[in-house]
Amino acid sequence: MNNYLEKLNKTILPQNYFFPPKWIVLGVNNVCNLHCKMCDVGTNNLESNFAKNLVGTHPINMPLDLIKKIIDQTALNYPKTKLGYGFTEPLVYPHLIESLKYANTKNLFTSITTNALTLKHKAEQLIDSGLNELYISLDGPQDIHNEIRGHKKSFQKALEGIEELLKYDNAPTISIFCVITEWNIGYLRDFAKSFKKYPLKHIGFMHTNFTPPEIAINHNKLWKNLYPATDSNIDEIAIDNMDLDVLWTEINAINSDSFPFSVSFSPEIKSKEQLDIFYLNPEIQVGKKCNDIFNNIMIKSDGSVIPAHGRCYNLDIGNIYKNDLKEIWQSSILKKIRKDLQKAGGLFPACSRCCSIS
Repeated sequence: MNNYLEKLNKTILPQNYFFPPKWIVLGVNNVCNLHCKMCDVGTNNLESNFAKNLVGTHPINMPLDLIKKIIDQTALNYPKTKLGYGFTEPLVYPHLIESLKYANTKNLFTSITTNALTLKHKAEQLIDSGLNELYISLDGPQDIHNEIRGHKKSFQKALEGIEELLKYDNAPTISIFCVITEWNIGYLRDFAKSFKKYPLKHIGFMHTNFTPPEIAINHNKLWKNLYPATDSNIDEIAIDNMDLDVLWTEINAINSDSFPFSVSFSPEIKSKEQLDIFYLNPEIQVGKKCNDIFNNIMIKSDGSVIPAHGRCYNLDIGNIYKNDLKEIWQSSILKKIRKDLQKAGGLFPACSRCCSIS
């Protein structure tokens, strides 16, 4: 019943959304210890919306008093909302363990999305902190992953961290997410099969999120004054190098295989024709609407808040230092973008290859 009412609210009255956020995404720091080829931060394209959302604020690390304030307000106003430590690399955030323990005293659900480079050294502390869930980003088998990440031992260190965590009976659930790129196509099935011996919760394959310059230009002709877009995540990626025939074969092979954990592709592409459209015709929308504009907000290290998460438009919908969480969730700017998305048919042009589409 609740899901039906939420769907009705989104459709009929998107500017007045009556339900709480599902996630508070925490941009706890502005540093990363890897250099990923498919990421604007890794390729040093610091002018994109994505990079500015991840590393464009000061201080570098979210102050402890600020994150405690966020935790307090979440517990008070939205006790069922989950806290997601997401950007840029939470495991190097100096207040990580203390803030996780504090959130645990407030009975809040916590998760971390990480490259797991330093996971082994943090494993025992994470167990003690009460962390609920861990999302680990890996990009294929060892040599492929290490090449993409620009670190010759990043895969080995992530695997050591997973194995260290799994020594504990009360380990958080562990899921792995893999971004599909030109470099790992042909290796995805073997990558998934290599984890069959591990008690994972899930492996998710994510189609590349990218915004080519022509898409940003066309978007800005319509929406520049309100929601300016930039090209994103294309500096070292060459879509034309992606072997889509091999990728489609791999998708079918993985979906036909049996795994001890759930496996998904995001978005779920149902045909080779749709796969070609996704990568070769980014002007054509794949999906109908944005989910995360109703589910998430992201708080940066300076307390400023944007819609959804790091891939969204760099709007200032409030600041935790000045506004409480409930006020921000009902901010006029957030209400307007929800309504404008509906008027646009569910998505803006620059939303066409974002991970939030369904």
